[in-house]
Amino acid sequence: MSSSKEPPRGDGLSVSRRGFLTSMGLGAVGVALPEITPATGPEIVPAGDVTRIALRINGRTHPALVEPRWSLLHVLRAEVGLTAAKEGCGRGECGACTVLVDDQPRYACLTLAVEAEGAEITTAEGLMEGEELGPTQQAFAETDAFQCGYCTPGQVMATEALLRANPHPSPEDIRGGVSGNLCRCGAYENIFRAVERAAELRSGGAS
Repeated sequence: MSSSKEPPRGDGLSVSRRGFLTSMGLGAVGVALPEITPATGPEIVPAGDVTRIALRINGRTHPALVEPRWSLLHVLRAEVGLTAAKEGCGRGECGACTVLVDDQPRYACLTLAVEAEGAEITTAEGLMEGEELGPTQQAFAETDAFQCGYCTPGQVMATEALLRANPHPSPEDIRGGVSGNLCRCGAYENIFRAVERAAELRSGGAS
C-alpha cells in the first residue's frame, strides 16, 4: 500500500507537494516585490497653507492671504469682492473671466493669484468713470451687444485690450481681438458693432 508521504531526501528532510508549492510561491513574491524606496521630488505645499501677497487692482493695492493654488479669478471674486469677471468653463475656453494684466487680456481662471503680484490688474469695475460707464461699456449698452449678459464683462475686457493696443481696428482685427471670448447667445454681430462704437467713443466720437 502506497504512502502519501514523499520519499526522504538525501539530507534526511522530507518535503510534501503542498509545502514545495507554498515555498515556491513565497519565493516568487519575494522576487516580484523588491524593496521600495520613497520617491524624491519638489516639496508639496499642503492644502491650507497660505502666503501673503499684494495685488494692484484697478489702481488700488489689495493685500491678501492666499493659497498658492488659488486662481486670480477666485481671489478677485471671493477675497477682494470684485465679481464682474465670471467663471464660465474654468479651463480657459470661454473668456467670461477675462481681465487685463499689464494691459494684456488674460483668463483669470488660468492665472494664479501669486503670478499676478507686481502687475497692474484691470477688471470691468476698473473701467467705470465714477458712477458712469466707461466708453467701452457704454458702447456695449448702446449697441445692445448682449442677451443673457453673462459673457459681457469678458467681452468688454477683450475689447478694451484690443483698443488699447489698436485704437482703430479693422473688421478683421476686431474678429481676432474677441475670438477668445464665446457668446453662447450668439450676439456676435452686435458685439462687433460694439467694438466699432467703442473705438469711436474713445477717439472722441459723438455720444
